[in-house]
Amino acid sequence: MNSGDISRRTVLSATGAAALAGLLGACGSNTGRGGGSGQALKQWYHAYGEPGVQQAVERYAGSYDKATVSVQWNPGDYDSKLAAALLAAGGEPDVFESVTQISAVRSGQIVPLDDVIASAKDDFTKTILAGHTVDGQVYGVPQAVDMQMLFYRKSMFDAAGVKPPSTVDELVDAARRLTKGDVKGIFAGNDGGVAVLGGPALWSVGLDYVTAGHDVGFDEPSAAVAIGKLRELYASGAMLQGAVKDWAEPDAFTQGLVAMQWTGLWTVPAVQKALGDDFGVLPWPKLDDNGRASVPVGAYGAMVNAKSKHVDEAKAFIKWLWVDRTDYQEDFNLSYGFHIPPRESLAAKAGKLTTGVAADAVRFVRDNAKSSNPPDWAPSMSSALDDAVSRVVREGADADTELRAAAQKARDELKRLYG
Repeated sequence: MNSGDISRRTVLSATGAAALAGLLGACGSNTGRGGGSGQALKQWYHAYGEPGVQQAVERYAGSYDKATVSVQWNPGDYDSKLAAALLAAGGEPDVFESVTQISAVRSGQIVPLDDVIASAKDDFTKTILAGHTVDGQVYGVPQAVDMQMLFYRKSMFDAAGVKPPSTVDELVDAARRLTKGDVKGIFAGNDGGVAVLGGPALWSVGLDYVTAGHDVGFDEPSAAVAIGKLRELYASGAMLQGAVKDWAEPDAFTQGLVAMQWTGLWTVPAVQKALGDDFGVLPWPKLDDNGRASVPVGAYGAMVNAKSKHVDEAKAFIKWLWVDRTDYQEDFNLSYGFHIPPRESLAAKAGKLTTGVAADAVRFVRDNAKSSNPPDWAPSMSSALDDAVSRVVREGADADTELRAAAQKARDELKRLYG
């Protein structure tokens, strides 16, 4: 996996943008310059892993005729570099991509973009747009949706007489029944799913990270039950551990080492190449009738630096690229990788997304999407929950005790943020 793959896909992890820091090093730049008049704008991207993306965004910028836009491509530790730039007084970059965090809003680092997105707001997938909304205002225009889901091997299920699971208990039972010889039932990462399944576990019982009223969303007895199911799965002997590649790559699944794997939409082309039609996809199932099946979703958004000397021009550029130019938006999402446009009208007409597992993924985003990085889910809160889930799942610690402690840490942080 290269630097772009790590960065983009980590947007979907429970720890969000904070987890990106420290993964990689070094940075560079390339410039796409148009013949436009007016102000010069600087735009930053992290280094996407798919070939052709850098050239595409330079081409988009080069065709803008209202300003000269220079594109800087940033391999390495993009988030730390961006955080330092936003604290500096120079006002650069003018335009950049990131997840929306309440800390950036409270410190006045980014500007609202409600006027930019107004004409197309209803066309954006609601869960994705909510991930860039704080106190009713939009701070990032979503660019591309990435999501996670459960892949399962049809032939293995048929041979074992197992049906695709619709509840967590059915999933645990299926994983056990599908474990035979060198084949394990499921793989969700070398940490036992700690980094990626905490959110789906909470959603499976109708809970969440944070409530609509800005309180802790998992300080309930059912949270311990849900996380306890992850421990049950981890300890069952049905979960692959110690794989050569982690959950974001489909190798364990395509090599026949597991009957199920939790991974991302971006792996579909590789899985299809290896297995043809011998696989299906599912959301993480519900645990009880209070919960729901879910898929975590995340999307970088285009943002404007509040210290920019050209805020109005930067907003105009974002509107042109990420609202008006639907052809560029479709190209960005579908020509260089396998992603879902955040605008429902584009997703509905995209040929790659209208059949098979891709169509299932679009439906899951529409019906089962949950934000993996809500703006008020601060990094310190995420770390507290992740640590608690890890101790429960990997060490067998008491789930109720661990989650109560994590909930108190999260509540203290929410009080600091909201008063």
